[in-house]
Amino acid sequence: MDFKQLIEKRRSIYAIGAQPGLSDTQITQIIQEALKYCPTAFNSQTGRLVLLFGEHHKILWHIVLDALRLVTPEERFAQTKAKIDSFAAGRGTVLYYTDTQTTKELQEKFPLYADKFPVWAQQASGILQFMVWTALAEADIGASLQHYNPLIDEQVYETFQIPQNWELVAQMPFGNILEPAGDKTFLPLQDRMKVFG
Repeated sequence: MDFKQLIEKRRSIYAIGAQPGLSDTQITQIIQEALKYCPTAFNSQTGRLVLLFGEHHKILWHIVLDALRLVTPEERFAQTKAKIDSFAAGRGTVLYYTDTQTTKELQEKFPLYADKFPVWAQQASGILQFMVWTALAEADIGASLQHYNPLIDEQVYETFQIPQNWELVAQMPFGNILEPAGDKTFLPLQDRMKVFG
């Protein structure tokens, strides 16, 4: 499959199961390769990942559900629970972090760019998310990108012993595809891009 086909194949897949055709080890290797080769400003390598399988994956989504129970109106909680249960039904979750200590060190070393390093770290995280997501799609594993931080941060730090200098950016539940993504609409490209020359 060429790159154009891969970026078209990478979609938000919400109906996922726990039976991808690959082993945990194979999935881990796919994700490690993306992490290794992800480009970063100043080769800072600020991306950090936590990969959760099995019960660890389910524990994460219990944490999310418990946190949402405290802030979701009662009349909407059943819908919220169904959504979280759909993520918990998957095979695993990738937690995306940035290393704030590395960013801080770069700010001190290169003060001229101090205000840019946090931005560049976030951009690098976005690239990493795309790389992992696309690599999973190539392996016929569905995924979606979720953002329940900072609501869950402290409980996740405590439960999984995450270093305090890792800042949670996003969560990506993944699994075998039970239902494909729906149709997607696109804004006119001429309204989104200018070409000169």
